[in-house]
Amino acid sequence: MLDLPFNHTVSIIIITVIISLIAFSNQKLMNRLIFWPPAVTDRGQYDRFITHGFIHADGTHLLFNMITLFFFGSVIESFYRQYFFDMGFILFYLGGLIVAILPSYLKHKNDTHWASLGASGAVSAVLFAYILFQPWKLIFVFFIPVPAIIFAVLYVAYSIWSGKRGNSNINHSAHLWGAAYGVIMTIIIEPRIFPHFLQQLSKLPF
Repeated sequence: MLDLPFNHTVSIIIITVIISLIAFSNQKLMNRLIFWPPAVTDRGQYDRFITHGFIHADGTHLLFNMITLFFFGSVIESFYRQYFFDMGFILFYLGGLIVAILPSYLKHKNDTHWASLGASGAVSAVLFAYILFQPWKLIFVFFIPVPAIIFAVLYVAYSIWSGKRGNSNINHSAHLWGAAYGVIMTIIIEPRIFPHFLQQLSKLPF
């Protein structure tokens, strides 16, 4: 009988889907888990740095994040599981949630009208860490194949542009900081990944 390691990526997806679905019809739970800065600043509810990543605005928001995590999480998990007694990927993912939302918290910590939710920051960390390993791997964006590195450039540019416009309910700052965290942390853990990335980048597939 094969002794297969427990898949942390799937576990995170299952937990996130269950909590998100419950919160869709339970406003009290949604209000307790969402990242609302005054609750952290005034009440010391620091758990919201993590809990906000397990609830979502709607089904589309949830589906997009979980599909992305499903397709790219296992690759990054296989790398991070080597560290911290097999808990490396869990710690990396939770760290992504915290680091991604921290700049927004510092900016809005006394703003009673601002809140944020969703796993996008951590998912961005996973996706951009994946790009370090396989920059030319095709990613399907709305069924259109796009090389991972091209998607990364467009993603960052769009997030910066949309963030400056500031006319949407999407926390683009969390996407950018999550992406940066994913890249920087992976290089810190394994510095050899950067020359590997450059080498792979030089191998144009066309």
